[in-house]
Amino acid sequence: MTVRVVVADPTTHRSDVLAIGVFSTPGRLEGLGAKIDQALGGHLARALQEERFTGEAGTVMIVHTHGRLPAARIGVVGLGDRATFSLDRLRLGAAAVTRKAQDQHLSRVAFPPLQQKEWEPAAIAAARTEGVLLGTYAFQKYRKEKRTDINVDLLAANRAEASAVEGGRRRGQVIAEAVNYARDLVNEPPNVLTPEALAQEARRVTRGTKLKVAIWGPQDLKKRGLEVIMHVGAASAHTPRFIVIEYVPSKPRRTVALAGKGVTFDTGGVDIKPADGMETMKTDMAGAAAVLATMRALPLVAPPVRVIGAIAAVENAIGSRAMRPGDVVTAVNGTTIEINNTDAEGRLILADTVAHLAAGNPDEIIDLATLTGAASIALGPFAAALMGSDQGLVERLIAAGARAGERLVPFPLYEEYRKAMRSDIADIKNSGGRHGGAQKGAIFIREFAGSVPWAHLDIAPVAFLSRDEGMTPLQPRGASGFGVRTLLEYLATRT
Repeated sequence: MTVRVVVADPTTHRSDVLAIGVFSTPGRLEGLGAKIDQALGGHLARALQEERFTGEAGTVMIVHTHGRLPAARIGVVGLGDRATFSLDRLRLGAAAVTRKAQDQHLSRVAFPPLQQKEWEPAAIAAARTEGVLLGTYAFQKYRKEKRTDINVDLLAANRAEASAVEGGRRRGQVIAEAVNYARDLVNEPPNVLTPEALAQEARRVTRGTKLKVAIWGPQDLKKRGLEVIMHVGAASAHTPRFIVIEYVPSKPRRTVALAGKGVTFDTGGVDIKPADGMETMKTDMAGAAAVLATMRALPLVAPPVRVIGAIAAVENAIGSRAMRPGDVVTAVNGTTIEINNTDAEGRLILADTVAHLAAGNPDEIIDLATLTGAASIALGPFAAALMGSDQGLVERLIAAGARAGERLVPFPLYEEYRKAMRSDIADIKNSGGRHGGAQKGAIFIREFAGSVPWAHLDIAPVAFLSRDEGMTPLQPRGASGFGVRTLLEYLATRT
């Protein structure tokens, strides 16, 4: 897949598909579309009318030009209602038309300039680049048959515009490649991506960059008092790892800490999961993948913010050394935890991770985790749940997610949820029952953030799509890489 910027007239540029946008209102060809229709003798308008193409967002119709234009085909992309148009519609449309071309084994798609006064050429180019790279993603590492490569031309009217478009293309490519990298990690089979392998991968991708990385093995974890992480991973032959990555710009304005849940496979432990829920439990490290992908991209995005990313990587296995319901462990901040559900292990490793980060007194802590089925039941595969101790932080993350094209829905954290987590023999227990499960899991993690402003993204609903529900041209089946775009947008704009 290559995306390049070309100074060219759309009506004379050669391509397999020239993509043009059509709004559902007023529902007719305008601007370049009308010009192309005229060159085709009205054929384009007739084809759209005959096929009842409405311009619904994300829909695509391919129309042959029969040699009347250098472009062999016109890809008409629905942009939805003009009144509610957003850059995310551009991402969706770019993904849809490029995937359509790929499915038809076509190799070159061209996007003409979009005449929308409220959006700069760079922003348009970034959205389109994200769309084509996210939409054509496929995890092909273990397959003999590969998908068709696509080449994309972003057309510019002149050199000045081309410079702005190129800037947007570079930014869009950095973001999309970070998301696709997170997808790759989550899609890896669990016999390949063990805790140790994830740590080695973190070391590999940070080599030669300005990022600092530290990997702590079992002895380091014991020495540093990260007992809870060790207890969760005790039954596995693949011992836990703790990964800390640091990005430090020349003059940091603040420090943001990111925590990622890294359960590389989750059996549920002694409270074992049912068989039909076990196959996709390799995805329980999607929060860790989002943090690692974000950290990997930061030297290229270059925000003036110090960022510390921490990942606890464990495998929750079953064996003679497995944690048991009724066990009591002590987190690194001294809080004692009664384990009453071994399948609520993600919040346990985040307890040590968040407490470790809080001890460094950052300005904010944000954790990402595939934490609860309760969040999935509440939201379906359409949004992630967001909770936090600081309303300003929550609102800023929601706004960043909206700009990036990722939905975050705020859930309340009533103090009654904390009461449900009371233990008779320890400071707190790790499960308080099914009702309000997402909030109870979050309020457990809050206990370890101390006074540091903290937010929790429960990405369980959207981290991995195994059914058609929730899938869009931007999101193929499998891992989504959710959270990476929000974090990069937040860190780049919240300075």
